[in-house]
Amino acid sequence: MNMLKTTGIILTMGFLLLGNAEAAPRIAILNFELNDITSLPNTPQEQLRTASMQPLLEQALNQSGEYEIIHIKPEDQLTANSSFGYLFRFNDLAAKLGEQQGTDWIVVSQHSKPSFLFSYLMAHVINVKTQTLAASYAIELKGNHEKVTQRGVSSLANKIHALIDQ
Repeated sequence: MNMLKTTGIILTMGFLLLGNAEAAPRIAILNFELNDITSLPNTPQEQLRTASMQPLLEQALNQSGEYEIIHIKPEDQLTANSSFGYLFRFNDLAAKLGEQQGTDWIVVSQHSKPSFLFSYLMAHVINVKTQTLAASYAIELKGNHEKVTQRGVSSLANKIHALIDQ
């Protein structure tokens, strides 16, 4: 009888401790959209560069903190994004997409290229629970080399980490 009672107490304490353990924030990072307004827009090189940004951001966030990265299928993103920049402009709709996937945060980003000399990583970090914009970032990239892109994405990851870690 004593052993049964002790086992019950230990199990109860274990469940209480597990219930208090903080789950890692669940983050979805949508594919970056390319907004190339140069005189020679949307070159294959720029499309590849832009396509590399989402995986780079996932890697950088995984290195900076304990996050559960939620992958949203490109088809689901395309369906939710009625036209170019739609989810970027309408945070509540992006939040609903994140909610459907069970995320806490969703990052909607664009790679804006007004010049051959520089471009911007523009990101909206949306709190899915409140369906509101938590932060908006614009990181300037001077040049188009791989290291420039990696540094810019790392800087963006640091800002997102600081926001979520508050």
